[in-house]
Amino acid sequence: MNKLKLTAKQLVETIVEGIQEKKGTDIAILDLTELDNTICQYFVICNGDSNTQVDAVANSVIDYVNKNIGDKPNHSEGFSNAEWILLDYFDVVVHVFQREQRSFYNLEGLWADAKRTEIKNLF
Repeated sequence: MNKLKLTAKQLVETIVEGIQEKKGTDIAILDLTELDNTICQYFVICNGDSNTQVDAVANSVIDYVNKNIGDKPNHSEGFSNAEWILLDYFDVVVHVFQREQRSFYNLEGLWADAKRTEIKNLF
């Protein structure tokens, strides 16, 4: 499949759908486009309730984005313990956390200047 030329916002929407496929919760999108010296345009952050679910959500994002857009992450890490999995799509970085890790690392607090959008759980 040829990779489609999409905007970062369209990629974010596709990632969110992939998260929702495996019932990832507390989805937040941090828009970093108005901030200086950022590593990407958006963070997409969500929770899973166990190592198994964190792994499943991250793999769902990879599969969903690949199937619908034809894109793969440039880099991924965290699959070995599945407490915090990071997927780097250049313009968008996905963080799939277990709840305790999300609270501990507090990315939303570190990037508090970013515009935050919360996505309601579908279930």
